Amino acid sequence: MSSTLERQLGTIHADSLHPLAGTRRHFFGRSAVGLGSIAFTTALMGDNATSAAPSATPSVGGAIETLHVPARAKRVIYLFQSGAPSQLDLFDYKPLLNTKHGEELPEAIRRGQRLTTMTASQASIPLAGSAFKFAQHGESRAWVSDLMPYTAKMVDGLCFVKSMYTDAINHDPAITFFQTGSQIAGRPSMGAWVSYGLGTLNANLPSFVVLVSAGPRGQPLYSRLWGNGFLDSRYQGVRLRAGKEAVLYLTNPSGVTGSNRREMLDTLAALNHLQYQKELDPEIESRIAQYEMAYRMQTSVPEVTDMSDESESTFKLYGEDSKQPGTYAANCLLARRLAERGVRFIQLYHQGWDQHGNLPNEIRVQARETDQASSALLTDLKQRGLLDDTLVIWGGEFGRTPYSQGKLTRTDYGRDHHPRCFTVWLAGAGIQQGLTYGQTDEYGYNIVNADGAPMNPTKDRFQTGAVHVHDLQATMLHLLGIDHRQLNYKFQGRRFRLTDVHGEVVHDLIT
Repeated sequence: MSSTLERQLGTIHADSLHPLAGTRRHFFGRSAVGLGSIAFTTALMGDNATSAAPSATPSVGGAIETLHVPARAKRVIYLFQSGAPSQLDLFDYKPLLNTKHGEELPEAIRRGQRLTTMTASQASIPLAGSAFKFAQHGESRAWVSDLMPYTAKMVDGLCFVKSMYTDAINHDPAITFFQTGSQIAGRPSMGAWVSYGLGTLNANLPSFVVLVSAGPRGQPLYSRLWGNGFLDSRYQGVRLRAGKEAVLYLTNPSGVTGSNRREMLDTLAALNHLQYQKELDPEIESRIAQYEMAYRMQTSVPEVTDMSDESESTFKLYGEDSKQPGTYAANCLLARRLAERGVRFIQLYHQGWDQHGNLPNEIRVQARETDQASSALLTDLKQRGLLDDTLVIWGGEFGRTPYSQGKLTRTDYGRDHHPRCFTVWLAGAGIQQGLTYGQTDEYGYNIVNADGAPMNPTKDRFQTGAVHVHDLQATMLHLLGIDHRQLNYKFQGRRFRLTDVHGEVVHDLIT
């Protein structure tokens, strides 16, 4: 028997003399952590302790013991386009806007709906036609502008949802709402909920990893967007950074060897176990688990972030930017590598889509940075057999208005925030291919039904043809095998869930 196990067994034996040892709560609490720690340490000492490959065992550590529905997806890659891409310049073709360029938005279309403070004071809100050419592509005949030539080639494998809508009209609450299900900060993020519910597929890497495109641009992003909220801290997202040190302070300091660190962690774990047995605070167990994860990540993270084993043809597929760490293209390639290794939820953030002015010039930059890499990710996943059980989501926090904010010319305009309708696309596990779901009116202002009549959807009552943020979240969880109504967590006397008290699975999006 190893000295580590002897020490832990001794700790359990000594704790049996605890004055409260006879209480049922303390008995089960101590037994769980004591025996669990033995098994955990044994696993660490085995071959998997330094291996970067995913474990052959099924998912472990999740709150859900049996999936609620058959899972179509094992993992999610969410390509979040922060700042809100203009659907009217990318995917939602509205020729009427070009015909009526410069004319006022009709009040019959607006119907007194809320505007942001950035355009509410404008004397005029003139319609702005897109500066870009649109064409239909593939057998599905989906509309895509010339800004997205690579995405255009993939349309028969995509599902465009043109009738997304949200509650928030400003960036921070809107991004927070998409990522956590609430406009108010403090709730667990989507990745944290998935990690909590399903556990991990690879004990050597975090189940939830975050990648942010390098460089200051656009709306700020905060770590709370991938935080654990009131869930256990082990479920928070781990951000991998560009550069020499993907995770800060992961490497051993000068003069500290691997054996030194192992001995320190064993001693620290024993002390933390003693503290847990006195206080029964689950965060103490989480602290132990996070220390151990960091130890294993010393091997697994450098392996997964080292792109030297990728072929030139792969770099060519993703584009020249993929050779530059921290770019969106490099992060898409890294997302594939993480997916291969069993990471459950991979969240990419790409900023810079907030184009209130100078949109034609700025959106060209964003499209160039993201179009090829997003398409390449799908191609790469498919050729490796991963797309069948990987759900990929692309989109921002809301849409853009059909009218111009600020000065309007034939070649220059800006678009304000528009929560009432916008476009996202989905691909992969269980998603209908070559489908365009939902539609907007000829001005691109309101969601309409099949007859062209405004729908006025609300999150309180699901309507076919419209998709609320909570509906998208519920559908994502469903594809992972989770009933969104059953994945909940009791906190301060109330049971919380990602979709709050709303959300419907949009079965029309699923095969």
